[in-house]
Amino acid sequence: MSVQTVGVVGTGMNEIILMAHVLFGVGCIVAAVWVFVDALNASAANLARIRWISRASAAFMWLAFVVGGYWYVAIYKADKAVILKGPWPFAHSFFMETKEHLVIMLLLLATYLPIVAANNLAANRDARRLVLWVSGLVALLGLMIEGHGAIIAMGVKVALLAGQH
Repeated sequence: MSVQTVGVVGTGMNEIILMAHVLFGVGCIVAAVWVFVDALNASAANLARIRWISRASAAFMWLAFVVGGYWYVAIYKADKAVILKGPWPFAHSFFMETKEHLVIMLLLLATYLPIVAANNLAANRDARRLVLWVSGLVALLGLMIEGHGAIIAMGVKVALLAGQH
């Protein structure tokens, strides 16, 4: 819940933006897991699908990054103030600060995934191993960052429930 939506007039657009950010992040994670599973069984039959889904993972990550960046610049300032005054200031001071740094690594890895997936994974064991590592890291970092986002949202909620805004 955003402080922007607590007021008398709420359009719901802020919630749509925030949920789009989460949806694109989840799309990146699901696509990365799909690439991982397909790469485990790489063959000539699934190489095109691996390449397509790896591009989808990168696209979802970039969409999540752009939408989240807009949220951070245009809307998060009010939420940050509420979090810092509430009972969970660590939701910003640790989790948001950590998320800001981890997302850059995730963005780089997700962007790199279709590059390494362009190799012939059926014939090149080292390339397949690299795709497994990169897609696995994208999925794990993505899940970690999604958890950070949940804690940040909870930081806003507990502050609002405590009436400390």
